[in-house]
Amino acid sequence: MKLKGMKTNDKHILNLAKIVGNAQSILYKKEDLIAYDCDGFTIHKHLPYAVVFPKDTSEVAEIVKYCSNNSLPFLARGAGTGLSGGAIPINGEVIISLVRMKRLLSVDLENRRAVVEPGFVNLKLTNSISDKGYYYAPDPSSQYCCTIGGNVAENAGGAHCLKYGVTTNHILGLEVVLPNGEIIEISPNGIPDAPGYDLLGLLTGSEGTLGIVTKITVRILKNPEAKQTVLAYFDKVEDGSKAVSDIISAGIVPAALEMMDKTAIEGVEAAAYPVGHPKDIEAVLLIEVDGISAGIDEQINQILEVCKNRNVREVRAAKDEAERARWWANRKTGFGAMGAISPDYLVQDGVIPRSRLPEVLERINQISKDSGLRIANIFHAGDGNLHPLVLFDARVPGETEKALEAGSACLQVCADVGGTITGEHGVGIEKKEEMRYVFKDEEIIAQTNIREVFNPRNLLNAGKLFPTPGRCVEIKKELKEKATS
Repeated sequence: MKLKGMKTNDKHILNLAKIVGNAQSILYKKEDLIAYDCDGFTIHKHLPYAVVFPKDTSEVAEIVKYCSNNSLPFLARGAGTGLSGGAIPINGEVIISLVRMKRLLSVDLENRRAVVEPGFVNLKLTNSISDKGYYYAPDPSSQYCCTIGGNVAENAGGAHCLKYGVTTNHILGLEVVLPNGEIIEISPNGIPDAPGYDLLGLLTGSEGTLGIVTKITVRILKNPEAKQTVLAYFDKVEDGSKAVSDIISAGIVPAALEMMDKTAIEGVEAAAYPVGHPKDIEAVLLIEVDGISAGIDEQINQILEVCKNRNVREVRAAKDEAERARWWANRKTGFGAMGAISPDYLVQDGVIPRSRLPEVLERINQISKDSGLRIANIFHAGDGNLHPLVLFDARVPGETEKALEAGSACLQVCADVGGTITGEHGVGIEKKEEMRYVFKDEEIIAQTNIREVFNPRNLLNAGKLFPTPGRCVEIKKELKEKATS
């Protein structure tokens, strides 16, 4: 097959182009590849070997087979909104971009499920079924552009995961291309709790290291009968933090319970959707409850009372849907808004027990003072998922390294209090060394053993998720020697 417009003698590029059928479905020139040298984690950048755009599962499988047969490293990529470097081609990979696979394949309202391709944008699913009274619950801040395939890879969360859970709680079935090109279906009929090993749970959150998801069956939910949102301002971060625990202790499980500190508020007020937060306020809580109409007012009154008992300066419920939407737009643009007050920022993603929130925020404040870098805190306070944003200027020599050290220190604090290093953004390359904060070498080995079953040649997204080989390799060798002696 001759392909018009191809100006290369590279046999791999030509053969990959033949698989996707035309020169427009592959990028291989440096000026085109630059756009794919990183994802949302921009501190590290590496050019891919090529970017290929398959249109369906069969083309994905053929690309994977070709890469496997020719020992070409490869990885899958969605919208590139990931924040931990999971889609960065650190080994000069062939990137298999899934953005052309963006169809909503079916909707089954009776059984409350839908089937989508991996390139289907998260928010488009809710928009496609909202007129029928349904929605898709996982709502990461990037939901207007992130893809559901990427959400599966990272096990993405969102503001409403406190009550409704993260992506894994809404996945009913997957079609997956394995690293050898074989296509498998896991729970293809979307029946929950199938017997056997929980392969859905294993694949969801595996960060593209075990296979490439090409079709997803998701759970959809009926719109709640009523919802109401409360905004609360606190003069002390500690009071706002304690109010979070008090709300949960009162037996209320909000749909969302978000918090921003003073630096974060400065950013969101300087960006696209300001709502008029007081400039001198130290913390703001955004609390949403939903459910049966008859119980909403009582829950709101309880929340108002809890906040008043924690020295709230002002607390009020949204007067209408328009005000509620403004409040959420302000919060959801939180990460990007930091660009209004800092040239660069590094987003972290630790998780802690709610009860340790005041202590952890104080320790993060000390890290900020020690590093000389401002740290804004935006987080899903209800489930203890923190997002310290380390603000820095990459143009200043040494500040990038300081930011990375400060971010790692924040994760160490989370691990110290019984938490972990990521709640929804994934490990990627950003946090792989920090995996040692929460796992022993033997535990890391157990996980890499699973990877080797699926991905024995480690051609698929190598160098992600787990620490650089060191003592783990020695222990693995010792265990093998014991097993054979």
